[in-house]
Amino acid sequence: MAAPHRPPRSYLFVPGDRPERFAKAWDSDADAVILDLEDAVAPHDKDAARAAVAGWLSAERPVWVRINACDTAAFAGDLQLIGRPGLAGLMVPKAEVLPPALLAAATAADCPLLALVETARGIALAQEIARAPGVARLAFGSIDFQADLGIESEEGLLPFRSMLVLASRLAGLPPPVDGVCTALDDATVLDADSRRSRALGFGGRLCIHPKQVGTVHAAWAPTPAEQAWARRVVEAMAASGGSAVRVDGRMVDQPVLIRARQWLDAADTGRRARGG
Repeated sequence: MAAPHRPPRSYLFVPGDRPERFAKAWDSDADAVILDLEDAVAPHDKDAARAAVAGWLSAERPVWVRINACDTAAFAGDLQLIGRPGLAGLMVPKAEVLPPALLAAATAADCPLLALVETARGIALAQEIARAPGVARLAFGSIDFQADLGIESEEGLLPFRSMLVLASRLAGLPPPVDGVCTALDDATVLDADSRRSRALGFGGRLCIHPKQVGTVHAAWAPTPAEQAWARRVVEAMAASGGSAVRVDGRMVDQPVLIRARQWLDAADTGRRARGG
């Protein structure tokens, strides 16, 4: 299981109106589970889904809940979930200017917020969102964002992904979470997509099926070659007393040592970080 201090690499969505799937998601290898009251639930099923989620929440199995946007009729009812045992935190969709009522309730209950940035305005305000009280991490709603801006290629999203990575770092938050990959039956696509996200500075991704979780975790795990290099760096720097040193024909100094230790730390995560 993953070290408790490490943020989740995977967040697995489950429709809030499918309570028969809640336990299966919890028993999966996902680092965190999100019971979804927003996109996955039809408008006429919102109340029933909220009741199902409220009835399933338990301190023994903490999960996140994606609430409905602040400009919807369901928002006020969703806020009533704050403070219930078993609520690890709330995912806030269409995050732009976070409502004072949400921030106040979340702060009072010590309920962390996962801000889902998925609009042009959200990207423009990313640094402000990242610094808002209670925000524990940013996530990228890449599909909605593409629709909002009319972007048709993954390459067109690169600068906006980097903006979220920068905003997270400036606010002292963990690396952000990348959006879902819709290729349910092609692990090769998911793996390449996830490794690109990791290379850009993301710390994990949203998943829409349990079978995606293993591929996502593998993408964020340093390869055996990377781990071996990291160990050589740590050993060489220790032997040099912290001075710059040559490793595998390259100069290694403190910034490289930090990266090596990060890789070794990431490699030492075989257990889940539920609700982290």
